[in-house]
Amino acid sequence: MPLFAVQYTYAHEKSAERDDHRTDHRAWLADLVRRGIVHSSGPFADGGGALMMVEAPTAADVEALFDQDPFAKRSLVENRVVREWIPVFGVFVK
Repeated sequence: MPLFAVQYTYAHEKSAERDDHRTDHRAWLADLVRRGIVHSSGPFADGGGALMMVEAPTAADVEALFDQDPFAKRSLVENRVVREWIPVFGVFVK
């Protein structure tokens, strides 16, 4: 199944709101990890966004899935980019 990189960009002015909903966001992601959909997830060190590696049939499926993120539902993600990624070396190669 295809692998997708999902990149979030956060608006600095909404950091307090993200803090308020981080527990729900991480619980949502943890469930996707448990189900084998998300393979890796985490914020960028500068706090400006996050990156998730997601296995799904299509980019449209990823978009629909990430519309359900508690951060997305509360408009706490300024920008989201979903790109299919083809790993050649490393832990994501099947």
